[in-house]
Amino acid sequence: MQPPGGRTLVTLPTYYQVSWSERGFEPGEIDSLNPRDWFGLDVRVKPLFESVTYAFGDGAGEGPTRDLGGPYPTGGIVHAYESGGVFDVQASAVLTGQVSLNGSAWIDIPGHADVAGPVVPLTVLTARNHLYLPGD
Repeated sequence: MQPPGGRTLVTLPTYYQVSWSERGFEPGEIDSLNPRDWFGLDVRVKPLFESVTYAFGDGAGEGPTRDLGGPYPTGGIVHAYESGGVFDVQASAVLTGQVSLNGSAWIDIPGHADVAGPVVPLTVLTARNHLYLPGD
């Protein structure tokens, strides 16, 4: 989320971006399984990104979309909150995959995997302005 730090202001555009964990394999990355565990077969698996759905915690959301978002000012996933409070934000991805056996062409794996990202609290603050006369 941007602004960073889990805090934003009412009506301020908040930018969202999905990133993949360092653990595991992200979409497009190839995992080669140990042939010893697969009866001597050379098995390669490639997860593929299908879509992501954003839940902003205030009842609004975006998706499913292929837009992974991004930072200000170019990010495509932007939401402004109309009231203050603490909102639980979450992105959930849908992944499919492909497999290759002994160097074959990639074969689509039937079905998909729903991957829920972590729930991240976002504090939306309100600000009050006040005008001061010179000398106050």
